[in-house]
Amino acid sequence: MTNIKSNYQLFRQRVYIIIYGTTTRAGRLFDFILLGLILLSVLLVMMETVAGFDAKYHFELVFLEWLITFFFTVEYILRILTINKPWKYIFSFYGIIDLIAILPMYLSLLYLGSNIFSVVRSLRLMRLFKILNHPQFSRQSIQLKEAISASKGKIIVFIYFVLIITIIVGSVMYLVEGKESGFTSIPAGIYWTIVTLTTVGYGDISPVTPLGQFIASFVMILGYGIIAVPTGIVTAEIAKRHQYIHNHPEAPCPGCGKDEYPNNALYCPQCGHILKE
Repeated sequence: MTNIKSNYQLFRQRVYIIIYGTTTRAGRLFDFILLGLILLSVLLVMMETVAGFDAKYHFELVFLEWLITFFFTVEYILRILTINKPWKYIFSFYGIIDLIAILPMYLSLLYLGSNIFSVVRSLRLMRLFKILNHPQFSRQSIQLKEAISASKGKIIVFIYFVLIITIIVGSVMYLVEGKESGFTSIPAGIYWTIVTLTTVGYGDISPVTPLGQFIASFVMILGYGIIAVPTGIVTAEIAKRHQYIHNHPEAPCPGCGKDEYPNNALYCPQCGHILKE
């Protein structure tokens, strides 16, 4: 009995290293296979909606989808068996996404011909966020998140400024153009302003008066600047972050990729991984 228990514990430990480990060769190979299957699965979901392709290769598409679902099911069960607190994983963000990755195919057996499951299966793409926790990507991911977080205040103020301009211009266009030009209400004017500011230009509503066309020209030019401002804010923070890393060249944590920690730290303050042997 003891031997069986020890073999089971050894099995759990080995599987845990493969599934949750990112620094081992087996862990990296597992992540690579998982990435490929996620992308293949989403591609299959898209091709199923192409009538001619689905009619020709329907059996092959269904077979591959069940094969991928079987892999995800085994992976989901192994994650629950090998972790110390399975309920914490099951109700976590990634745990729910993993469950969504396998449920649609089984539910499709009960509800035949429902297209909603194709849309739900495409949510498997969200599992790629888990791949971003790999040390090879996590350093860049952390830098981007910290840059966006540092830019949050400036971006909120900027969006507030854009909303004010949108409401004012939309109201002015409603008064200048009127219902005859399609500006039937202030919300319709605001809709036109947003479409014009973002340089989308659907053309379903357009000004016809000289004053309205002058305001539209101003809004179009303003739109290019509005698009560039948030990008510039985030880019400046990324450059500042890059300069900090250049001046503090500590090796990134092999567990999570964090590269900002005290020089005398032995463990990563974010994930607890050993920094210095």
